[in-house]
Amino acid sequence: MKRGLIVVDLQNEYLPTGNLPLTGIEAAVANAVRVISYSRRTDVAVFHIRHESGDEDAPIFVKGSSGADIQLAVSPVGHEPVIVKKHINAFRETDLKQQLEAADIQEVVVIGAMSHMCVDAVVRAAADMGYPVTVLHDACATLDLTFNGVNAPAAQVHATMMAALEFGYATVKSVDEYLKA
Repeated sequence: MKRGLIVVDLQNEYLPTGNLPLTGIEAAVANAVRVISYSRRTDVAVFHIRHESGDEDAPIFVKGSSGADIQLAVSPVGHEPVIVKKHINAFRETDLKQQLEAADIQEVVVIGAMSHMCVDAVVRAAADMGYPVTVLHDACATLDLTFNGVNAPAAQVHATMMAALEFGYATVKSVDEYLKA
């Protein structure tokens, strides 16, 4: 099966200097670099996703801002496509599916940010479209969340999302497990 790597929203906005810093983003990006390098060496197609806000007054991902730029460490090279999205789900109102089909991709690997939002959405959508999906949990990052007075630390948010994805949508592995296989 021909494999594609989907790199979700590894943008400057999520760095400690950005407007939406994520817990563990540096470690996730370091692992993403390893996966992207491996993909390039082994002819796994790499698809970059970049979120841009549709609202110029948005506090994050403003089109043309440095926060909306893909992090330098994981920048596209050559003809690697960049799919620009305005919604959480990278398949919604983009040509991601068409690009996967044009490259004859039959299974996808997903890395990126945020675990509980855009990673979750693209994994579930890809699975619903029939793609076998693998998520590399330590090449993803998220942040602390609060709901109804309950504070959930990023580690718990991330673990909950990975458990939910593994339960019904994807195989979840570490980068080391993936690279050894």
